[in-house]
Amino acid sequence: MSLAAATALPSHIYASETLAGSGPSRPFGYKRSVSHWTVSELEWEDLCPWLADQGIEAIDLVGPENWHHLKKHGLDSSMCNGAELNLVDGFIHEEFESVLHQRYTEMIPRVAKAGYQNLICFSGNRRGLSEEDGLQQAVRALRPMVQLAEEHGVVLQMELFNSIVDHPDYMADSSSWGIALAKELASPSFKLLYDIYHMQIMEGNLIQNIQENHNFYGHYHVAGVPGRNEPWNNQEINYPAVMEAIDKVGFDGYVALEYVFAEPIKESMQKSYNEFIQ
Repeated sequence: MSLAAATALPSHIYASETLAGSGPSRPFGYKRSVSHWTVSELEWEDLCPWLADQGIEAIDLVGPENWHHLKKHGLDSSMCNGAELNLVDGFIHEEFESVLHQRYTEMIPRVAKAGYQNLICFSGNRRGLSEEDGLQQAVRALRPMVQLAEEHGVVLQMELFNSIVDHPDYMADSSSWGIALAKELASPSFKLLYDIYHMQIMEGNLIQNIQENHNFYGHYHVAGVPGRNEPWNNQEINYPAVMEAIDKVGFDGYVALEYVFAEPIKESMQKSYNEFIQ
């Protein structure tokens, strides 16, 4: 199927139930997380109990070597990593297919056994490859991994990046390309990680996109534009409105802070979640 044809398919036919959150009572449906690379200067034994006390239920981008820290404090690994090669060598290139299959075949059961659900993946950089060719190779390479993920109750989530500021040449730099891939795979075990910061840079129209395509989005990342700083008033995204849209479509997965802190980390997280992300 061509990229144009896949994009034209109706989105509702791939709607699926997601696991309901079992965390604390909250006035919104989604769950809250923070990406570990942004708070890595804090020690695990400082970070984890504080997050749990704040009602932030998980940490993003944590691999098996650190899952024990989360389990000790009852936190979820909201987006597992460790199977990917890197951000640029991904599923659109045939030369990486074998090693990616090996790594994801090993990691998917580990994620399930640990009681987690989400595992990140990446398209990789174009390197002259057309979108059509990249799409078809990604479908071929991902299909057996998605089938394995289905068997284990795991969801592979491909992150959408911007290719203008942060990730030049990255292929999955638009919601349309990612949605075409998701429609081809047609599985509840494949979703898109919709990074709001990246997609504001690439295409904007955030609220309408979320309203129309939310069935394809399994996870959200938050940061301000420009600069990838706090999602507050001195940047261009109206986060209260975007979060309201995410909540209104019934999303019950994770919304994770993933920004470079200009303020002290704990105070910044509190302000983000108390004033702008709910």
